[in-house]
Amino acid sequence: MTFTLNQLLAMVGRSIQNPREGAAEVLSLGIPREALWLILLIVVVLSVVLAQLTTILVGGGGGPMFDGLLASPLVTGGIQLALLVIMIAAVFFVGRAFGGTGSFEESMLLMSWLQFIMVCIQVVQTLAMLIMPPLAGLIGIAALVLFFWLMTNFVAVLHGFRSLGQVFVMIIVSGFAIAFFASIVLTILGVGMPMPTGEI
Repeated sequence: MTFTLNQLLAMVGRSIQNPREGAAEVLSLGIPREALWLILLIVVVLSVVLAQLTTILVGGGGGPMFDGLLASPLVTGGIQLALLVIMIAAVFFVGRAFGGTGSFEESMLLMSWLQFIMVCIQVVQTLAMLIMPPLAGLIGIAALVLFFWLMTNFVAVLHGFRSLGQVFVMIIVSGFAIAFFASIVLTILGVGMPMPTGEI
C-alpha cells in the first residue's frame, strides 16, 4: 500500500476538519502490523529532520539545553521516539482501564498519524518564521490547541468513548501522572534538570 504526498495531505486536511472521521479513515486503511514500527520511525525521522532544518534556517534561540539537544539528531530522535512510545502505551492502557476497546496497534497507528499531522503544521510554522515571524507564534498556539483537540477525538474513536470532555480530562490527568512518575524515576537515578547560572 502506497500513498502520494497529495493523498497524505488530503487525509491530513480531512482529519483536521473532522477528526472523528479522519481517525476512522486511518483505522480503515488496513495497514499491516509489521509496518507500524516502520511508520513510527519514519514520522520521528521526519520530525528530527525538520527540526534540524528549522534550526539551520532560523538559528537557535531555544536556550543552551534545547540547542544542545538539536545538535545531536540521534539524541533528539531517541527522545522523541521514547516519548511517542510512552504516549502510545498510555493511550492504550489508560483507555482500556476505563473500558475502552482499542488495540495497541490501533493506538500506535493513530498516534503516529497525529504526529505526522503535527509535522505538517510544523512545516507551516517554519515557513511563517521565514516570511512573517510574528505569525509563527500564533501558529504555535493554534498547533497546541489542535494537538489536544485531535488527540481527544482520536482517543474517543479508538476506544469507543462518547464524551469528549471526559476523554480530555483523562488525557490531562494521565499526562500529569506520567510527568510526576517520570520526575520521581529521574530523581532516583540522580538525573536533575539543569538550572540557569547567569546573572539576572
